Amino acid sequence: MNPSVYLETTIVSYLAANPSHDLVAAAHQRITHDWWENRRSAFRLYVSQLVIEEAEAGDADAAGRRMSYLTGIPVLELREEVLTLAGKLIEQGPIPAKAVADAIHIATAATHGMDYLLTWNLRHIANAEIRGQIERTCRRQGIEPPVLCTPEELLGD
Repeated sequence: MNPSVYLETTIVSYLAANPSHDLVAAAHQRITHDWWENRRSAFRLYVSQLVIEEAEAGDADAAGRRMSYLTGIPVLELREEVLTLAGKLIEQGPIPAKAVADAIHIATAATHGMDYLLTWNLRHIANAEIRGQIERTCRRQGIEPPVLCTPEELLGD
């Protein structure tokens, strides 16, 4: 069975965005498109209701493009266990209170047993300085955390 991947909202945002003039953002967009075109079929993709809500927000045309990428991807339930773990991620410090959505993304992926959480959020999710704290917090709750990574890390050989 293919590994499971929780797609955090930044992934569809990069896929649907107009080409950026910022070199780093443009590179992230290209890598994301490469992963989507060449590697996504090697994984079982999932999102949450939070991803859908975030993708639907803002400019209607951009939201429509984001939502088109989400068509047919199963939606994971935001159950009580998700909210409990998100609260622990905030209370125990790896995720600041202002980033509750990021805590919910991590908690959703973890409580649903995802192998990977794919994101371009390098501040509060795929961040080497806090990754260990996130993993410890999940494990203290008896939940195995997903690998928090960017599309670049899942490009394969």
